[in-house]
Amino acid sequence: MKFDDVLTYLGDFGLYQKRTYLLVCLITIPCAWHQLLQVFLAAETDHWCSVSDFKGINCSTLSWDLTSAECDERKKKFTIPPAADDDDTDYTHNCYRYSNATVESFLSGDVSTSDWPLEACESWDYDTSQYKTTIIHEWDLVCNDKTKPAVSQSVYFGGVLFGSFFFGVLADWIGRKPTLIISIVIQCTFGLAAAFSPSLTVFICLRFVVAAANYGVFLIAFIIGTELVGPSRRTFAGIAIEFFWAFGYMFLAAIAYFIRKWKTLALVISLPGFLSIALYPVIPESVRWLLSQKKVEEAAEIINKAAKVNKVKLPDGIFDEKNFGKEPTSESPKRATAIDLFRTPKMRLKTINLLFNWFVNSMVYYGLSLSTSNLGVDDYIAFLLSGAIEIPAYALSIFTIDYWGRRWNLCGTLVLGGVACLLTILMPLGAWRITVAMIGKFGITASFGIVYIYSAEIYPTPVRSAGIGISSVAARIGGILSPFVLEFESLYEHLPLIIFGSLSIAAGLLVLFLPETNGRQLPETMADGEQFTRTNNGMLSNMTMPSDVQLEIKSGEENEAYKTEEKA
Repeated sequence: MKFDDVLTYLGDFGLYQKRTYLLVCLITIPCAWHQLLQVFLAAETDHWCSVSDFKGINCSTLSWDLTSAECDERKKKFTIPPAADDDDTDYTHNCYRYSNATVESFLSGDVSTSDWPLEACESWDYDTSQYKTTIIHEWDLVCNDKTKPAVSQSVYFGGVLFGSFFFGVLADWIGRKPTLIISIVIQCTFGLAAAFSPSLTVFICLRFVVAAANYGVFLIAFIIGTELVGPSRRTFAGIAIEFFWAFGYMFLAAIAYFIRKWKTLALVISLPGFLSIALYPVIPESVRWLLSQKKVEEAAEIINKAAKVNKVKLPDGIFDEKNFGKEPTSESPKRATAIDLFRTPKMRLKTINLLFNWFVNSMVYYGLSLSTSNLGVDDYIAFLLSGAIEIPAYALSIFTIDYWGRRWNLCGTLVLGGVACLLTILMPLGAWRITVAMIGKFGITASFGIVYIYSAEIYPTPVRSAGIGISSVAARIGGILSPFVLEFESLYEHLPLIIFGSLSIAAGLLVLFLPETNGRQLPETMADGEQFTRTNNGMLSNMTMPSDVQLEIKSGEENEAYKTEEKA
């Protein structure tokens, strides 16, 4: 008897499962904080050359009739060149000073600087009216070093990629529950340490570790929550956890609004995670994992507890050693691998299509999430709205894909996101731009929720987990590249949005070449996967295939009787 059979007695989503699911979802809220923290840690502000000789001048002691603010503005005008066309991001304005500006000439009142030569700044002063301190202020990440924040965020996403491998393997090795606690401890400890980084290099290294553990927390919480859920509620459980990500997203805007210093902010978002450790006695180990490890007694103990909480009675003999935990055996010693997804022509095209889709979804999602300060409204309001729009987006993912299908929903949301990105270019800064930008964020968020479920249904059963794994790698690469795409703004202001919009539309249209999975029997073997197209029901005989394709599939899978449990 498999665990899904036991769930017919326990209920697919009884009180015990709901309670466990809620707890692991609450644990994921800080994951959004760490993932998006760079928006506030590396917020861009106006900057100009710092001239130490002028800092000691007190205009109130002079005969000039100037307020302190007017005096400071006069100092700035005297030492740095004016911005071109009133653009405060002008490179010359931000990165150079007049080389022959002296205290004597300033005191003499001579501010005719039009013909003065320039020299590069050695240090900078920053506008602290909104952000009191950032990592940019801390380590002067401007001018020649202005790309280093993007490098820092890309390394962070590299940590996410590493964490998806490491903690996934660790969870299969030592169990979901201990892996979750280990991830939380690392996430919080290294998050605290990052706030005391003595240099940018140390900060980047610590954030890499935080990223790996942060993804480990989210991944394992997701697995624990969904592995207790029955088949009828897996779509809901697979997406509902994202609502808590959105709550964390919005909550970060509120925290950052009241904490304007980056070190304090990093400390505050790291501390609550330690509270999650107190949930260790309450959160159960995955019954599916225990059964896979032949730990039948521990699995039975959890099931009995769940039955008691759900107020159901289990049939006598359900834990009979002859039946309980026994899975159908396979005569084939060979398991299919991700390589088998590329062996045959149709499966190869579908796999490449899905990988591109995951890549685009991740790149555009994080690109839009990390650039909310460019919308012409208050940074905190823009960030809050960017998180809030995810709630209806995920709700759409849950309720529409079963009615209108996966393919058209994924295509429509991607195209919507892409068109909105391109239209944002035409909108003036302010309410119109943020409205259109939020429509784009809505589309790309909904598509990201749909693609998880859709991919798991297209990949054949023997390589379903491997397929989701390489799709996740494609997504992580998209995340790594997204900060660098944002840097293209220095080449042309709207180039990042053009890239995001074009890729989203292209990915959406390519989805139309994939088969619809809603209401259809899913591919159980590699041969089924090859024949699973838009024009058939997905379950055709190998005899209808060309002999060379049959041989290629056979050599890749040997015997497709092996079934893996779906974890998507």
